[in-house]
Amino acid sequence: MSRTLFIADLHLCQEEPAITAGFLRFLQREAHHCDALYILGDLFEAWIGDDDPNPLHQQIAAALKALPVPVFFIHGNRDFLLGHAFAAACGMTLLPEEQIVERYGQRVLIMHGDTLCTDDQGYQRFRAKVHQRWLQKLFLSLPLFIRKRVALRMRAGSQQSNQHKSLSIMDVNQAAVEAAMTRQQVQLLIHGHTHRPAIHDLKVQNRPARRAVLGAWHTRGSMIQLDASGVTLIDFDF
Repeated sequence: MSRTLFIADLHLCQEEPAITAGFLRFLQREAHHCDALYILGDLFEAWIGDDDPNPLHQQIAAALKALPVPVFFIHGNRDFLLGHAFAAACGMTLLPEEQIVERYGQRVLIMHGDTLCTDDQGYQRFRAKVHQRWLQKLFLSLPLFIRKRVALRMRAGSQQSNQHKSLSIMDVNQAAVEAAMTRQQVQLLIHGHTHRPAIHDLKVQNRPARRAVLGAWHTRGSMIQLDASGVTLIDFDF
């Protein structure tokens, strides 16, 4: 069966070997048998540079490289520094933060999803800062041990900040969703980031539309399957 698969928010790290094992099994059981795999950000819990010798990164790169299907990657808010060197090691193509995919007669907008959370103004200000090229180049020029310290400090600060935010603020803004879909002229949007798996029915330009949200890989896997019959959200055991 012809199908394309989408995943996001695995947050792979050495401290969660069960998720890594589940991902490797997913690649063998599911991704080997699809037309293409799209990873919509936060594949890793953190990314401090392609030069990080973390053995987990090498393991994941080898597994992705071995896939007989094309792999595409959109940066998330955790791994936005993932670069061309690691992408090449994985055999995957880096995409911009918004991408149109045309498959099975359907035109689909895909993204990580954090840019849609416009009610969280503090996060959007932070995002704008860390996406400045000069700041990224400066950070990546630092010694690896300093980058690790900075990443740990930033992660702790983010966790503390999120504890005081309402769930609604950290979800997508409906007007932002409709604006993105209108701008890209699509009736289907697939994204991750919010960790709230669901397929939402809505209207865009007075036409029926859908927003499909991927789940995070905490205790179970989550994928979206796109085929000639439409879009399906699937969760599964590791």
